[in-house]
Amino acid sequence: MNNYFSIKDIDSLDNWVNEAIELKKTPLSNKMLGVDKTIGLLFFNPSLRTRLSTQKAALNLGMNVIVMNFTGEGWSLEYGDGTVMDQGNSEHVKEAAQVVSQYCDVLAIRAFAKLENREEDYEEKVMKSFIKYASIPVINMESATGHPLQALTDAITITEHKPTYRPKIVLSWAPHPKALPQAVANSFVEIAQQMEADFVITHPVGFELASQITNEVPIDYNQEHALKDADFVYVKNWSSYNDYGKSSQDQHWKITEEKMKLTNNAKFMHCLPVRRNVVVDDTVIDSENSIVIEQANNRTYAAQLVLKKILEKS
Repeated sequence: MNNYFSIKDIDSLDNWVNEAIELKKTPLSNKMLGVDKTIGLLFFNPSLRTRLSTQKAALNLGMNVIVMNFTGEGWSLEYGDGTVMDQGNSEHVKEAAQVVSQYCDVLAIRAFAKLENREEDYEEKVMKSFIKYASIPVINMESATGHPLQALTDAITITEHKPTYRPKIVLSWAPHPKALPQAVANSFVEIAQQMEADFVITHPVGFELASQITNEVPIDYNQEHALKDADFVYVKNWSSYNDYGKSSQDQHWKITEEKMKLTNNAKFMHCLPVRRNVVVDDTVIDSENSIVIEQANNRTYAAQLVLKKILEKS
């Protein structure tokens, strides 16, 4: 594996998940694999779990870690070919990617969608430009349209908690005070389609995800109907794909204790951070069926597995 850009870079989800679960038992067993290797973490947007878990994963493998926040530390970058750089951007990605490749052995990047222009966001210019010009492997720590580390984490977490029978997984839209990208939802939809499960998406009319991602996944516009007999309820806000960037604070879609009673004693999941009592009631996220903290812990092992595979190949 040269890069980890999307779920498509996973050659066998079952094998990856099982390997991650084994790795979790002895996280320092490959401590020598990354000795004298350096990973660079570039953040164009804020992070808590992604930054700390990826850094810990690298340390578990014996790697050195360099972190840079482009929000206040780096030069503003230009991505266009043939651009006359007489405006605000100070450095071109062509040089930046090549320079970073001299300092690091692996590069991980986090760069959100701007939610202003759908075509530009879905072109993934930041991530794809670094992949194009860097001479080292690149890992996606959340891009404009995907969060494959989170999705791998979610698959690990569901596998650890799934019943013996084929579970029902529901991805439910939730209200939020501001518009959020589709990245987490997109990658979860992609990975859920590879799992042995009955998978349903529920959201208000107008908040459909890209059809090339959802494919034939059933969509239920009635949240309470969708939640019936669910074994896992994954909750996430995303803005509209068709009316790009449109958001909503429709509190009818908040996850409540009463709604969770419709499920098959379902586990509650969320990628975090979460707006309490907007997205989900305290009584749900603080309940014994909430596995959001375990889910966050698994971020380390998803990242460590990806790094391990990259280091083994190199």
